[in-house]
Amino acid sequence: MYFNSEKRLAEKTPEVGETVSSLLLKKAFTYQIMAPDDLHVFSQLSTANISQRITIAYSGAFGVLKHRLKQMFESVESLPDEESEGPAFRVHERLTVKYESEKHISLHWRSDPISDMVSDSVVALVLNTSREIPKVVVESEEATKTEEENNKKAEKVIHALLVSLFGDVKFGENGKLVISVDGNVAHLDKLSENVESENEGLKERVRVAFQRIQNAVKPIPLSVS
Repeated sequence: MYFNSEKRLAEKTPEVGETVSSLLLKKAFTYQIMAPDDLHVFSQLSTANISQRITIAYSGAFGVLKHRLKQMFESVESLPDEESEGPAFRVHERLTVKYESEKHISLHWRSDPISDMVSDSVVALVLNTSREIPKVVVESEEATKTEEENNKKAEKVIHALLVSLFGDVKFGENGKLVISVDGNVAHLDKLSENVESENEGLKERVRVAFQRIQNAVKPIPLSVS
């Protein structure tokens, strides 16, 4: 394979077996490989960044939401008021959560595959947290909900969060979850929290993620006097 010397991708000759990250451009019956920065130079196309914003109904305490997110994500940092024009915090240095009003919050992020996955996880957690906010008046129907029904809802949320983080999550034998990432497979036993996988990196990622999701979705219940 030969590269045009004018392209930035050809400035350094790749070594044998080295992975080359680039764009493949097809025009008529010809193909060109180039760096993203060269796209506007050698074609009529150009790249752009997509900034996304979503507003979610949330009437709980903003600090409670931050605490829940800290249980799930490693990096959740508060932003200065002058920078965000109000209470806000940053998740994984990719997504900003802002306090808009007593009934709404907003999420802001620059779209890419990883940031989109983080935003999906945050949205799922916010919606689940909103449903758990205690009300002043507890209706009789809510008081009679069984523990089994609540557990079923929690299982659905846990499965949705795992899908948003790892993508391919299926139900296996004996109630185990089968998680596949880039050809590597992990088996998660939700009851014992045991993870089996030949890939130690994936095994640890699944174990840590499941533990944080469990802490966020199933917090220690408060005793009622």
